[in-house]
Amino acid sequence: MSEQHSSPIKTPRQLITVVALSFVVPVLIIVLLVKYVVGEKSAGAGAEAMTPEAIAERLRPVGSVVLAQASGPRALQSGEAVYKLACAACHASGAAGAPKFGDAGAWAPRLKQGYETLVKHSIEGFKGMPAKGGNADLDPIEVARATVYFANQAGAKFKEPEAPASAAAAAPDKLGSHSGEQVVAEACGACHRDGSGGAPKVGDWAAWKPRVEKGLDRLYESAITGHGGMPARGGMAKLTDPEIRRAIEYMFNVGKGSAPAPAAAVPTSAAPVPAGAEAGKKLYESACVACHAAGVAGAPKLGDKAAWSSRSTAGLDALTASVIKGKGAMPPRGAAGTAPDGDIRAAVEYMLAKSK
Repeated sequence: MSEQHSSPIKTPRQLITVVALSFVVPVLIIVLLVKYVVGEKSAGAGAEAMTPEAIAERLRPVGSVVLAQASGPRALQSGEAVYKLACAACHASGAAGAPKFGDAGAWAPRLKQGYETLVKHSIEGFKGMPAKGGNADLDPIEVARATVYFANQAGAKFKEPEAPASAAAAAPDKLGSHSGEQVVAEACGACHRDGSGGAPKVGDWAAWKPRVEKGLDRLYESAITGHGGMPARGGMAKLTDPEIRRAIEYMFNVGKGSAPAPAAAVPTSAAPVPAGAEAGKKLYESACVACHAAGVAGAPKLGDKAAWSSRSTAGLDALTASVIKGKGAMPPRGAAGTAPDGDIRAAVEYMLAKSK
């Protein structure tokens, strides 16, 4: 006798169940496969900050050229406007350890330092943050307003500072006509009045004498290009070379008991700067300084011979190509935007020259 095999389906209910599953299971499998193929892969915590778009946003130009109106000086910007212009590049994402905008927990210990300290750090720079957030064209009052905007969003109750009523009337109308005393009052005095950051105090001839003896031209050049913790032109890009010279002579002449050098006596016939070098310097100050002044995201700092020596061996052409194409955390063209390739090359050459 042959063995009889019985079917696993013994009841009508079991038959209905098998038929239903034969339709449902394939559909579920297809849906899961489609979701797997076209679905986005989840990113780890913090990965959004390292996307090309986020990096490009952090490295976007932080400076802007604001021309004075014919009727008088330019209007000072609000704290919110300055935040969007210069501060958001780091504080929106917390790049380089910057406290994120609106993060009350991160700002709490900073708020305890008080308004004056916070504003001082914002204007002069602090740790990884460059002076004025890397935008030397900002007025100190604009930086103070941005600081208040930050702090108040994190729980403070600071009052936004108003522009001094007499500032517009006291400021000369013509660029280059500031006296040394005026330049010290508006720019240099922030550090040289009390010797902040090791700056020689106004009138302290003992501190100024060894610097003067090394040569006035060298002293002027250091003030114009920046030296140590001092930003280029004391953080005021609009100052002319003669104005900076007057300011320096005023600061050490006060200590000698001498009257400040008259404007007519200030030498103005310095060797002309090649057009290409000047373009490179301007592009650096408006775009590259945001990262290369403080070494943000691994960018080689301006003046750091060790960091630039290994790069200089590649040659100017190769370095320029790397900037234009982008390399590492630096997006294509860095923060130069639509600047001509020639200006980018000049900026690279400028940074190399300052780091020899």
